[in-house]
Amino acid sequence: MLKAKQEAEAQGYVFPATHEEIVLAAKKEGKLRVLTSLQPKTFKAMAASFKRHYPFIEVSAEEIIGPDSHHRFLLEAKAGTATGWDAFNMAPEFYPEYIPHGKKFDLLKMALQKILAIPPAMIDPKYRSIISLATTIYGVGYNRNLIPENRVPKNWEDFLKPEFKRKRFLLDVRPTGLANFVPALGEEGMVNYARDIALQEPVWTRGSSRGFVALTGGEHGLFLLPFYQACLRSKEKDLSNSLQCKLIEPVPAMLRNFNTIANTARNPYSGLLWFEFQASVEGQKIIDEYDGLNSFIYAPNSGMAKATQGKKLSLNSWDTIQNTGKWEQMAFKALGFPRGEEGK
Repeated sequence: MLKAKQEAEAQGYVFPATHEEIVLAAKKEGKLRVLTSLQPKTFKAMAASFKRHYPFIEVSAEEIIGPDSHHRFLLEAKAGTATGWDAFNMAPEFYPEYIPHGKKFDLLKMALQKILAIPPAMIDPKYRSIISLATTIYGVGYNRNLIPENRVPKNWEDFLKPEFKRKRFLLDVRPTGLANFVPALGEEGMVNYARDIALQEPVWTRGSSRGFVALTGGEHGLFLLPFYQACLRSKEKDLSNSLQCKLIEPVPAMLRNFNTIANTARNPYSGLLWFEFQASVEGQKIIDEYDGLNSFIYAPNSGMAKATQGKKLSLNSWDTIQNTGKWEQMAFKALGFPRGEEGK
């Protein structure tokens, strides 16, 4: 323990030596203010359960979603005006830009030394103060009344068949799913596939929600690379029971819900306990229950771990996540910068 502490501090990291030290410091703080990507209902359930474990910490939050909101926060952080937050959520598109604004707690060493009960796989092995609490996977959605099971593509190349040419499937103009083919196909393979998909003349849409409304309403029969979690949520609400969700291997996937303690945090130790709780079996179960299968892919017994068990993945993980923005731009360019047909 002493050696781990010395090594961490020699590299500029903060390293509390015991869990008790963290709890005692959090008791003195008594508050926590976070920027979170959790939906309000998920955060409410998470905060309520956290409060039962740590009744001396009052947690408040503001939801931050979408690249525009994250970019605005980054500009404020760079200008020194994003104060008052103890922990904040990070968008993968701007991952490297957040690094200077996070407090250097050595979460990884604390996890390995069992000071924090966090699975080490949840922590960035290079920038050891960043934690991922969720995973996004991409699949296929279809209306079984319009396209029978035996005609649904069984692999990604099936979408290139002549029968799926000219307005036969939906595709989001924000190509996050395509970008996450790179770990399996390489950059060249992903770009080539994106170009071939563009030649199929898909129906351009924006956002999974709009696409699933079109599917359940019978306007379209097939949706390429929507968020699988969003498909499951829409399926639960589909009274017609026509919407179906499918995973195709390799399953495009990426780590999400990145968080770190802010440099300017007034209550950093409360933030450590908040991260630990969200990473726990109880916290991950809450994410699955309220956020629709959005837990961490390697968290023991998580819904995401069970959904992907035994499947080949194309996982945008810690060693590649900083390329996310570049890969999305490459995919977007390969698609031909689609405009004018969004939502038609």
